[in-house]
Amino acid sequence: MTTYPIRLFGDPALRRRARPTTAFGSELARLGDGLIDAMLGAQGAGLAAPQVGVGVRAFVLAGTYAGLLDPDEEHEPATERAHCVVYVNPEIVEHDGVRVDVEGCLSIPGIYTDVKRAARLVVRYQDVLGGKHEVVAEGNHAKAVQHELDHLDGVLFLDRLNEPERRRLMEEHRAELAEMQRDAKAHLRALRDAGAPVAPWP
Repeated sequence: MTTYPIRLFGDPALRRRARPTTAFGSELARLGDGLIDAMLGAQGAGLAAPQVGVGVRAFVLAGTYAGLLDPDEEHEPATERAHCVVYVNPEIVEHDGVRVDVEGCLSIPGIYTDVKRAARLVVRYQDVLGGKHEVVAEGNHAKAVQHELDHLDGVLFLDRLNEPERRRLMEEHRAELAEMQRDAKAHLRALRDAGAPVAPWP
């Protein structure tokens, strides 16, 4: 199992726009597996490559958020993992409606707030072998796709709030956010001191 530490608020990797990839095959599959392992280990709904320091346009969704498993039922770990989906070079080609729902983020743990998103999407993406797919996403699926796509553009869910609400939330969680920033800097410092690559892939 590959372990990718999840980058925290304050890490520059979270603010960089990811690039499309044409490197399909086993190495990209390895990245997808690592993202899935990290996401499931953190009990998350989705995880984007920039959240582990990799600047490629790829993210993963848990099966319950990819519309493949019933979110009201419990599933065995093997079933959960088998139904995770890797989205490579994703793009929204249609969207309509409005839905407001609570969001959180593995890179900003413990902070949640309502975010306005499109209610329905048509999403095109590739798999790790380069196969092309198009799906309709609604409800939590649509929310998760938009949240993870934002990560590929260096956007955090806090950025989707209006300015007064964003200021209020940042002030309310000032101590937690400051601690995340310290932890983010410490992680990067440890990588440099160890001579380890800042990005774990390729």
